[in-house]
Amino acid sequence: MIESLLVANRGEIACRIIRTAKRLGIRVIAVHSEADADLPFVAEADEAVLIGPPNPALSYRNTEAILAAAKSTGAQAIHPGYGFLSENADFARTVEASGLIWVGPDADAITAMGDKINARNLMAAAGVPVAPGTTEPAADLASAVTAAAEIGYPVMVKAAAGGGGMGMGVAVDEAALRTEYDKVRAFAERMFGDGSVLIERYFPRVRHVEVQILGLVDGRVVALGERECSVQRRNQKLVEESPSPAVSPELRSRLLAAAVRAGEAVGYRNAGTVECLLDPTTGEFFFLEMNTRLQVEHPVTEYVYGIDLVEEQLRVASGLAPTFDPDALTPRGHAIEMRINAEDPKRFLPGPGKVTTWVEPTGEGVRVDSGYTEGNTVTPFYDSLLAKLIVSGATREEVLERAEGAVAAFQIVGPKNNVPFFAELLENEEFRSGAYDTGIVSRMR
Repeated sequence: MIESLLVANRGEIACRIIRTAKRLGIRVIAVHSEADADLPFVAEADEAVLIGPPNPALSYRNTEAILAAAKSTGAQAIHPGYGFLSENADFARTVEASGLIWVGPDADAITAMGDKINARNLMAAAGVPVAPGTTEPAADLASAVTAAAEIGYPVMVKAAAGGGGMGMGVAVDEAALRTEYDKVRAFAERMFGDGSVLIERYFPRVRHVEVQILGLVDGRVVALGERECSVQRRNQKLVEESPSPAVSPELRSRLLAAAVRAGEAVGYRNAGTVECLLDPTTGEFFFLEMNTRLQVEHPVTEYVYGIDLVEEQLRVASGLAPTFDPDALTPRGHAIEMRINAEDPKRFLPGPGKVTTWVEPTGEGVRVDSGYTEGNTVTPFYDSLLAKLIVSGATREEVLERAEGAVAAFQIVGPKNNVPFFAELLENEEFRSGAYDTGIVSRMR
């Protein structure tokens, strides 16, 4: 097993990784910006290194500073968490070229799946269903217009190098396409340094379902069930649950098999997620993208399968077999995760500020992965995620009941937060029935 680990991230995911690593007897090094010096993850690590000012480009995305911290502390491996440099193939290559262990898929897999058009084409060749769309970037507006006419409106205009729900727009006709194409292209160039755009069929009533995969040391790729991720705002997830209420045993079998083929197509190792769009009326599903990292919502899979995904990541990176029998994976029960963000519960606009009260819920089947505590200040420099509230139980009905109590008990005063939204959602009949789709939040608003 790896003996020392540098966590190249912050907040709740840094705390999450630190917890498992320390349980395994691994010495853990945290890196942090000036803005994060007082956050819990810094104190929980065995050692902490200041790597720069608040600007992520000068700290959490500063590869030289991170590698220097690894060298000065004698770190053996680097875990990137999610976001920041987690899907940066150049960083992964540099880490390994420096003689360090990269806790994640290799750089070639990250590269192959990082470009959405290339990923779509790879998946189609591997027999994974893909939605109608372009097989190469729409080089200009005229090409986009021609492609959309062939695909049929409405269409999704997407940044080929994007991710995390960013760099996307819907066009219902040619006039809207002309606006969205320019908007997405400019955003993609600014955010990703790559203005490539793809055009895909847009499904107005669809569910977002993903499959957790794990590439093992012996070369096998296994699927650890699916997660429902359809409660979203601005194409970004707010709630995830496993198993999905929309997935039958027969559909699950097809979904998981397709996800395994996706991983095998790129020789995948370590943890990853195959995201799909599901048409609930026909049972058809289409490959959306592959996230070559640990997902925010991994805890719901951990509960249903009884494993620690961070531990499994560290075992793969260490060249060790998994703690579970890959031929005897059995899901049990149900779990729901709610992303507690520093944003108002109506319009979901960021609301940073100092935390004057922080009281987490407790009880059977209740887990909180938090990145803040009382006295901390939520700054405007990073993602608004404060914590994740995960509730598990034997049935979905039991989980919904426990979730209501947990949400009511979660007290955060200071920064604006979306806890009241979850109280509203848990009373929503569409959500409680399980027959919801990606439009549920807009219908609530």
